[in-house]
Amino acid sequence: MEEPMVDLSTLDLDKKLNEIFAGRVVRKDLTKLIKEGANVPIYVLEYLLGMYAATDDEESIQEGVERVKKILSDNFVRPDEAEKIKSRIRELGQYSIIDKVTVALNPKIDTYEAEFSNLGLKGVPVSSNFVKEFDKLLAGGIWCMVKIDYYYDEEVKTSNPFSVSSLKPIQMPNMDLNEVFAGRKSFTKEEWIDILLRSTGMEPTQLENRVKWHLLLRLVPLVENNYNMCELGPRGTGKSHVYKEISPNSILVSGGQSTVANLFYNMSSRKIGLVGLWDCVAFDEVAGIRFKDKDGIQIMKDYMASGSFARGKEEKNASASMVFVGNINQSVDMLIKTSHLFAPFPEEMASDTAFFDRMHYYLPGWEIPKMRPDFFTDKYGFIVDYIAEFFREMKKRSFANSIDRFFKLGNNLNQRDTVAVRKTVSGMVKLLYPDGEYTKEDIEEILKYALEGRRRVKEQLKKIGGMEFYDIMFSYINKETLEEEYVSVPEQGGGKLIPEGMGKPGHVYVVGHGNSGMIGVYKLENQMVSGTGKFDKSGIGAQRGAKESLDTAFRYFTANCKSISNMISTRTKDYLMHISDLQGIGLTDELAIAELIGLCSGALEKPVQESMIVIGNMTVGGTISKVEEFANVLQVCVDAGAKKVLIPASSVVDFQTVPSDLLVKVQPVFYSDPTDAVFKALGVS
Repeated sequence: MEEPMVDLSTLDLDKKLNEIFAGRVVRKDLTKLIKEGANVPIYVLEYLLGMYAATDDEESIQEGVERVKKILSDNFVRPDEAEKIKSRIRELGQYSIIDKVTVALNPKIDTYEAEFSNLGLKGVPVSSNFVKEFDKLLAGGIWCMVKIDYYYDEEVKTSNPFSVSSLKPIQMPNMDLNEVFAGRKSFTKEEWIDILLRSTGMEPTQLENRVKWHLLLRLVPLVENNYNMCELGPRGTGKSHVYKEISPNSILVSGGQSTVANLFYNMSSRKIGLVGLWDCVAFDEVAGIRFKDKDGIQIMKDYMASGSFARGKEEKNASASMVFVGNINQSVDMLIKTSHLFAPFPEEMASDTAFFDRMHYYLPGWEIPKMRPDFFTDKYGFIVDYIAEFFREMKKRSFANSIDRFFKLGNNLNQRDTVAVRKTVSGMVKLLYPDGEYTKEDIEEILKYALEGRRRVKEQLKKIGGMEFYDIMFSYINKETLEEEYVSVPEQGGGKLIPEGMGKPGHVYVVGHGNSGMIGVYKLENQMVSGTGKFDKSGIGAQRGAKESLDTAFRYFTANCKSISNMISTRTKDYLMHISDLQGIGLTDELAIAELIGLCSGALEKPVQESMIVIGNMTVGGTISKVEEFANVLQVCVDAGAKKVLIPASSVVDFQTVPSDLLVKVQPVFYSDPTDAVFKALGVS
C-alpha cells in the first residue's frame, strides 16, 4: 500500500516547483525522449524545451515536444547531412541551423571567422558584435541558433560566399539570483536536494542518502573556484556525465596527451588556455593523462595550489576547478591492502605526494551504484542551463567562514587540510543553502562530510609519503560544549592484513624494507614433516637477500635449538617454509628473527601471540641489527592491524621519533637476543 504515498509527495514537489519557478523547469523524461534521437548536449535540448514546453499542462507539453523535434529535424545539422544543408543554404539564400560554433580572428584580413563543427564549414565571416557579446565563441565554442546567408560575388572570387547574419547562443542570457534565494525558502533541505539531483537527471527516491551527497559533491567544482576533486570508481557510475552534459561551463578533457599551452597559456599566441575559459576542467580517464611538456605536472601543481601559474614574464590567474575521474579496476579492499587509492593515476603522478596533497576531496566512486534506467528521473527539475547559470553566479560568493560560527577544526589539520575542508563546506552550502540560511546541525552534517573526503586524501598520502603525513586523526570542536568529534573514513575500518585471533603454529608476520625501498608486510608459514633435517623454502623466487636471511635463521636454529627446548629435533624432521609478500612490493631480507620464531613455533606446535608482528634482523652469530626508519616501520605495523610488536631492545632510543597517537595503538614487546625473541613471541616465560 505504500507506493501511492511516494507518488503524492513527488507530485506535490513537481507542482510546487512549477508554481515557484514557472518557466524555469522542464520534465526530465522529455529530455531523454528526444536525446535518444539527436546527438546534442542536454543543455541545448532543455533550452529548446524550456522555450516550448516549460509547463505542466499535458497538451501543450506534447505540442512543445513536437515543435522541438521539428526544429531539431529541420535545423540541427547532422555531420552526414552537411552537404545537403549547404546546398539548402545556397538555394534559399538564407537558412537557420543549430550547430556548435567556434570563432577565431584571422589577422591577415582583419575578420573574425566562424567554424561550424557539424556543418564542416570554416572561415565563415562573422560580425565582431557577436564576438564581443559572447566571448565563449573564441574559447572552445558554443551551441547556437545561427542564420547563415549565401551570396556569391563574381568579382571577388577569394571571399567566402557564406556569412553569419544572426547568432543566438542556446544558453541563458541572464540570471536573477534573488529568484533562486526567494524560491529556496519554500522547500525543505530534503526537497531541495531532490530538486538539484533531478535537475541533473537523477531520481533521488531510488538512491540512499549517502549516494545523494556524493552526487551533490560532483557539482561542487561548478560552484566553487579552484576546487580540486578526484573520483575513482568502477565503470558506469556516471562519473563524467555532469561535466560533459549538464553544464555548458565545464569541459571534459578526454585522457591522453595535453599540453601546457592548451591547458594553461600559449606563449606564442598569448592566449590563456582552458583553465581561463571554463569554470571546470575535468580529466576523463586519469590513467591516460600525459603532458608533452616536461614542466606540465609542475605547472599543474602550482595552479592547483594557488589558482595562478607563471608562463614567461607574466603571472596568470584563473578560477577553473580541476576534476580527475578514472576507473579502479581492482576491488577497493585489494587496493587499500596492496597499494593506495591513487594508484590508477599515471606513474609520474602516482608517487608524487605534493600533487595529491592539493586535492581537496576524494569522492569514493565505489559507493555509487552503476546507473540503471530507474535511476534516471521523469519528474520536473530545473532547465540545466538555468542551474548552470545559478552555479556560475554562486562562484562569486563564498561561505568558507560558515564553520566559524559553531565549530573549530582539530589540531591535526594543517593549512592545506583546512583550506580543503573550508572549500568543500563552502561549496556544499552554496548548493544546499544558497540564501545563507542554515542551522548548526546543517553545518555539522556538511563539515563531517568535508572532513571525511579530505581525510581519504591524507590516508593515501601517508601510505605514499610516510611519516610526513602521519597526522590524519581529523576532528572538529563544538564551540559551545568544547567536545571534540573525530571523523573516520569508512573503507579504512576493515580489511586488515593480520586477522584477529590466534594464528596457526609456525605462522609469523614480519614487517621489513622490501627491495623496492618501500616497507612491506610478509607472512612466513612453517611446517614440520618427518625427514632428515632438510630446509625447503618456497615463494622466494630469485631473491638472494631473502634466501640468505632465511638460511641464517635455520643455521642458528639447528645450532641453538637445544637451549630453547629439548623437545625440538632437527635430525628426524624436515622443515618446510613458504613466504607471502602481502603487499606485492618485493621481498625483504630482514627475515632471520621472524623465521627463527616460526621454526620454533612449528617445532613446538605453539602459536605466536595473537595479532603480533615481528621486526628486526640478526646475523649468523645472533647479533641483533638496528631497525631503520623505526617510526615508519611501526606505522606500517599499525596499518596492518598489529596489536603487539616484537621490537629489538636497541630500538628503545628511537621511540622519541614516534608520534604519540601511534604509540597508544600498539603494545611494544622488547627482546634482547634471538632466544629471548622466541620466548617472548610464543608467550613463554
